[in-house]
Amino acid sequence: MPVISMFYGIIVLMFYFDNKKHHLPHIHVQYAEHSAVVAIENGDILEGDLPGPKMKMVQAWIEIHRDELMADWKMAVEGYQPFKIEPLK
Repeated sequence: MPVISMFYGIIVLMFYFDNKKHHLPHIHVQYAEHSAVVAIENGDILEGDLPGPKMKMVQAWIEIHRDELMADWKMAVEGYQPFKIEPLK
C-alpha cells in the first residue's frame, strides 16, 4: 500500500488492484486513530471517518491534484507503483 503523500499528520495511500470493493477511484487516508476511504471524483467519504478540519484539507488537496490522482489510480489498479504527489502546503 504505497504512501503517495503526507501533510499535517495526514497519510494518503493508494492500494494496488483496489477497484473491487468500492468500484470508484479512491484514496485511503489515515490521521491519528482515524481512517477513511475518500472518492477522488468528488471528495465524498466512502467508508470511515476523519475529523472535520482534516477532511476539509484532504478535500482541498484532492481538488488541487485530481488529475494526478486519476493518473495514479489507473497505474495502481493495473499493479504499477503510483507516483508521489505534492503535499498540501
